[in-house]
Amino acid sequence: MLLNKRISIVNFIKTIKFDIVFIVSYAVAVGILDQYGFLSKISIPIGVTAVFGTAVALLLGFRTNQAYERWWEARIIWGAIVNDSRTLVRQCVSFFKRSNGQYDILVNEMTNRQIIWCYALGESLRKLPFSPKVKEYQKSYKLESFNIPNTLLSEHSETLLKAKENGMVNDFQQVQIDSTIARLCDSMGKCERIKNTVFPKAHSLLIHLIIYVFATMLPFGLSDQYLAVEISLTIGIPIIFVAIEKTSILMQDPFENRPMDTPVTDLATTIEINLKQMIGDDDIPEKKKPETFYIL
Repeated sequence: MLLNKRISIVNFIKTIKFDIVFIVSYAVAVGILDQYGFLSKISIPIGVTAVFGTAVALLLGFRTNQAYERWWEARIIWGAIVNDSRTLVRQCVSFFKRSNGQYDILVNEMTNRQIIWCYALGESLRKLPFSPKVKEYQKSYKLESFNIPNTLLSEHSETLLKAKENGMVNDFQQVQIDSTIARLCDSMGKCERIKNTVFPKAHSLLIHLIIYVFATMLPFGLSDQYLAVEISLTIGIPIIFVAIEKTSILMQDPFENRPMDTPVTDLATTIEINLKQMIGDDDIPEKKKPETFYIL
């Protein structure tokens, strides 16, 4: 995801370039034929066109609202992951008995595993190959599971059980840490739900169809007195509708590794920095400055 930056308008236009080409070509051709050719006798009441325009506006409003809710829910979930990751390590540091010889081993184990879990979850949601950091951990611990993030949470529980058996935590502390692991599991499930639930294709086709019906009718409901104005309106209004529709499509899938995605990699890096600072680890990664895309 692009953080604290403006996305280039040129890059956005490229995503709707075919719609723009079609609408511009249609508007110019129909505008000329409507002004000087055989289409000059065709007239559609502007009220009919307005009905279609209203329908498009209502459908786009619903679509955009639903897409934003999915995008914002994904961001809230990852905000919870940041908080629960810090809580998990803080509980381990505070609850595990320091007098036990395995304190440093188990705390470092939980911390490093949680860091890898954050990276692995983000990369799994984006359907990307695991990063070298995750692959190295996977190879070291011989993790061959289909769902690596879920396996890592299971390993958390095993480590917690080991700490309980060694007398490092009491029953209450075990329940507290286990509750944090359960919340991380819930967040993972919510992300997977958003990733695997898509909008019905028929809904997108319907909106796109109505936009083109509206664009087709629009020039016949406008005044033929000024050709340039007629063509400009026939181009501008449908393109605005198409741009709104495309924006909602981009927002509705927040884990597709696109500019409008939830910044899972950046958040995972933030978590890694925070957790390593909490346990006094000096091997803290440098957070890269996000690339800026300016509006041209």
